[in-house]
Amino acid sequence: MSLPKTLAEDVARNLVMVARLIDEEPEEAYAYSRIALRLASRVAAVREAAGFAAYATQKYAEALAEFRASRRMTGSVELWPVMADCERGLGRPERAMAMAGEPEVQKLDKAGQVEMRLVAAGARRDMGQIDAAIVTLQGPELASSSVHSWTPRLRYAYADALLEAGREDEAREWFGKALEADKDGSTDASDRLAALDGVEFVDVLGDDDEQPAEAPTAEAAEDAAEVDALEDDEDDEDDVDLDDEDGISKA
Repeated sequence: MSLPKTLAEDVARNLVMVARLIDEEPEEAYAYSRIALRLASRVAAVREAAGFAAYATQKYAEALAEFRASRRMTGSVELWPVMADCERGLGRPERAMAMAGEPEVQKLDKAGQVEMRLVAAGARRDMGQIDAAIVTLQGPELASSSVHSWTPRLRYAYADALLEAGREDEAREWFGKALEADKDGSTDASDRLAALDGVEFVDVLGDDDEQPAEAPTAEAAEDAAEVDALEDDEDDEDDVDLDDEDGISKA
């Protein structure tokens, strides 16, 4: 659907702000998405952006409605995994599992299929089926030595599931593999490894703590002594002047 030029520019500016703020300031991103939605609710990209903004602020029912609207407009299955994750957010892991078995999954690209597997494993964990979650994450993508954009998250999820199952040694191994693949720091695998190894990071100086004063140098100490001596001399002179004044007044 095409928009008049001025309106299209207004919508574009709001969508840019959504993209810019969604990671660090999701509530602000959500506010911009609502403006774009009021301006152009019949544009699929706007509905999708509104869905992600709602998703980022944990408004899962709203996010799911926006994703469904976008999918109706485009016919694309790209949003299928995040729609399933919204079902999890709404406390309906069974629906997420059902979506994982739908034909739409086969139409997803490799990244989408891995994302769907992550969602399905999360749904299994929601239902207390930790062993099934571990099995769900296993597959050629996990075993592959090749690194893709989704590799760190897949390995991390597998490590986390292993840890929940009490398989600590295996979990440590897979957190290490996740860290090895995580060049952008998209996971906290390094922190999880440190915790498993009993390493605790202590903030020696808090944000409000004052920095310790530096010891004075020898030159600074000499300067300070000289200043003190001059001040003593001035005090002596002041005392003499006062004595003279007292003498004159008595005369």
